[in-house]
Amino acid sequence: MKRSLLYFLLLGSVINWSCQDRCQQTRTFRKFTSVKIPIAELRTSFAVEAPREPQEPGKIYVKDNYLFINEIKQGVHVYDNSNPSAPRAMAFLKIPGNVDIAVLDNFLYADTYTDLLVLDITNPATAREVKRVEFATRFGTFARTSWSYNETDQNIYTQKEEILTETAQTDCDGNLSLWPYFAPIWYFGRFYGAFEYGFMSGKSQSFGAVINDGGSSGTGGSMARFTIAKEHLYVVGSSELQDYDLKNRANPVKGSKISLGFGIETIFPYKNQLYIGSQTGMYIYDVTKPEAPEKLSFYQHVRACDPVVVQNDVAYVTLRNNSSFCGGTQNVLDAIDVADPRFPKIIKSYPMTGPYGLGVDGQRIFVCEGKNGLRILDLSRGPSNITQTQEFKNVDAFDVIPLNGTLMLVGQGGLLQYDYSGGKDLKLISKISVKPLF
Repeated sequence: MKRSLLYFLLLGSVINWSCQDRCQQTRTFRKFTSVKIPIAELRTSFAVEAPREPQEPGKIYVKDNYLFINEIKQGVHVYDNSNPSAPRAMAFLKIPGNVDIAVLDNFLYADTYTDLLVLDITNPATAREVKRVEFATRFGTFARTSWSYNETDQNIYTQKEEILTETAQTDCDGNLSLWPYFAPIWYFGRFYGAFEYGFMSGKSQSFGAVINDGGSSGTGGSMARFTIAKEHLYVVGSSELQDYDLKNRANPVKGSKISLGFGIETIFPYKNQLYIGSQTGMYIYDVTKPEAPEKLSFYQHVRACDPVVVQNDVAYVTLRNNSSFCGGTQNVLDAIDVADPRFPKIIKSYPMTGPYGLGVDGQRIFVCEGKNGLRILDLSRGPSNITQTQEFKNVDAFDVIPLNGTLMLVGQGGLLQYDYSGGKDLKLISKISVKPLF
């Protein structure tokens, strides 16, 4: 009995000591809250607002002298970029649920949750809605969240994302106490970095030799789900390719839908083909008949996230494995011979750190490495002998557009513009900063 009493006394003292040996630690984490949006509310939500500072930029797009920067799930920032050294903010286009745009002549096409929105941007600062293709899709995934439409109650169900800073109890060795953080504990630490880019995207008509029969389209980066070719808008979802006829610019007509399998991520037009990147390989479709895309081939690779660009019959593909969405084991840049698009064949693989978007212009390849910066590679000795000429470690690089000697780079630090004209090394000429999330 005395031994039992002594045991409980000792145990009580240990518990008392443990409870008193507490410290506090400030942690930053993401919080997700369910949100319900009535479909009727969505369809009256477009507005042109005063310019505002970007906070979470996604894709970038250029048309004539205008620069468009997507704000994930919120809309599009519009800039006058006639002088890349001093871009001027013009307006913010409020488009809930938006992640992608494409432009043909004076019409902008944007996703807005379930719908495809058509805007007349003759003057982008006074853009107006001219058409809405309802129920273009009924579910989607972007950034770190997903959404779906419930036909029964006619509501869109999505998630509001916040970055919060709270003080949590730890022991004095700095270990996070579980109480009262059972639910949000996985948002801390290493998991925060795993979701940074998710499925952000952006490209329509692209740099290099592209399809451009009829009309004038814009230029975008390599992470796109929208592209325009032969007066058709092609949109890739997570498992399909959807076609819209744009002969009547203000009234897109929904055409064929082609099932592609899982993990579809990006689309790039070149000559008479569409190059579609997926987590398992690259699809090549012929659009000689734009209303009826024909599959030419599928180039299989290890599982990885996979944007694609093409120049001079060579496809350049970055494969990334450092994401919970991508899987795989490789971080590489692949050069693939597509002179015969029915029989693509690997030329050479080059090791990378963790590549995201990329761009190619003449003898240069620009590869985004996320938080690891930007690589500039030399193509002058051909795709079988690519070498690195320059590297920027101090930038956050998600996607790029090289255009007429100006490189536009977007990442979590904002949009940077570099001059690379005349074969010179890159020189920073302007920066559009972002408003900190926390």
